[in-house]
Amino acid sequence: MATARLIMSKTREILRLKWERELSHRQVARALGISAGVVGTTMSRARTAGLTLAELLELDDVQLVTRLYGERMMSIARAPMPAPEYISQELRRPGVTLELLHLEYLRENPGGYCYTSFCNHYRDYKQKQTPWMRQVHQAGEKTFVDYAGKKPHIVNRETGEVQEVELFVATLGASSKTFAEATETQRVPDWLDSHVHAFEYFGGVTTLLVPDQLKSAVTKASAYEPLIHHTYRELGQHYGCTVVPARPAKPRDKAKVEVAVQIAERWILARLRNETFFSLGDLNRRIRELLAELNARPMKRQGGQSRDDLFDKYEREALKPLPLQRFERAEWKRARVNIDYHIEYDKHYYSVPHALLKEQVEVRATRTLIEVFFSGRRVASHRRGRPLAGHTTAPEHMPASHRAHMEWSPSRLIDWASKVGPGTQKMVERILSERPHPEMGYRSCLGILRLEKRFGAERLEAACKRALLVGARSYQPVKAILSNGLDQAQLEQDEEKALPIHENIRGPEYFH
Repeated sequence: MATARLIMSKTREILRLKWERELSHRQVARALGISAGVVGTTMSRARTAGLTLAELLELDDVQLVTRLYGERMMSIARAPMPAPEYISQELRRPGVTLELLHLEYLRENPGGYCYTSFCNHYRDYKQKQTPWMRQVHQAGEKTFVDYAGKKPHIVNRETGEVQEVELFVATLGASSKTFAEATETQRVPDWLDSHVHAFEYFGGVTTLLVPDQLKSAVTKASAYEPLIHHTYRELGQHYGCTVVPARPAKPRDKAKVEVAVQIAERWILARLRNETFFSLGDLNRRIRELLAELNARPMKRQGGQSRDDLFDKYEREALKPLPLQRFERAEWKRARVNIDYHIEYDKHYYSVPHALLKEQVEVRATRTLIEVFFSGRRVASHRRGRPLAGHTTAPEHMPASHRAHMEWSPSRLIDWASKVGPGTQKMVERILSERPHPEMGYRSCLGILRLEKRFGAERLEAACKRALLVGARSYQPVKAILSNGLDQAQLEQDEEKALPIHENIRGPEYFH
């Protein structure tokens, strides 16, 4: 259907060509670049209004349209069309729709354009824009992230060797505010740290994260079901945003960051081409300076507003606040539970419940913590130990028999033996002191102490004294003395005649 302005400009010519030249509907339509239906509608309205050629020549355009279409058409013709740039900017606000903007337009312009014409007007404007301007992003909705194709570099001060580094770029969807920093690699630690720095630079987090399907973000690329890297997904959960990777080979999915990367290469990297940096820190400090200039630079397509202006106007309040704690990067690794119910990570051993022997588990390691997961459920948590520093074992992970063994210590064994008598205490001390490690004598000492239940404390004390005199240092001789009743026989020697003790044997004070 023709708009009011089209009707005003074409109505007089339609009637003139029909009445003066007597052309057909199709000939008139072809001459004026309109449809034959418009010609037919105009002629029908002229007949209904009783308009003649003589009257046509006397009426001006406004009177003519009013005669054929009434006052409402004239009010529409006089109503201003809303600025499409204003519509585009307002659509960035959360919850703002074309329908809402049309209602606000009609309140200011009663009898203005209908909703369909309003939308067509805006659609015509968008179709004339360049491809990277066609997407409409709401404030606080998306952060686009990627690495630049062109790389900055740093120079080794001592050797003069030039080392290429990466340029990470993040940009917000609605305001196009941009963050950039140099990193040594594109590996997961650098990738995650750059996200944290970007969020802190923006002062908040969007609802969605849109990365490319690089290996640091996606472990299995797919156009339909990409597998997000475990630690990257954790970062999203920590900051309350969802990772939605762009489809492979679909640059329009992340057109924002494609443009941001191009701009960063032109307005940051190009300006660094004649400057030399000897460290990543120096390079990033200079990038921050240029980044501030870039975000403050007016943009022609936004009516002279800068990225900072748009950010303050639309996006700052729409971002979700940062969590109280900064994200702590974790590394994930698969491990098999050993026969001693421990798993190995970074040359240190950590216990898990003994029921998981031989099972495969997932290990999550941070700078201070080791967590073990089985079937998605956390089954163990330990403070991270030093490499080559032995084992970290939780008592609740041990079988009951192992826990009972662990409860013993040299001092406890000696204290218990002293309650039986000095001979028993001396036997226990010698057993523990002559082993390469005290734990190697635990079973022997426990065996001796348990003989008390069978033979009594008095006989056990006598048996230990007799065993010491003959140089015994283990459980079996004491048991044999008691079993054969030798503890009750007359001792052939007094304790003063006992075999001498070597000087290098550890005494009771060692265990206390």
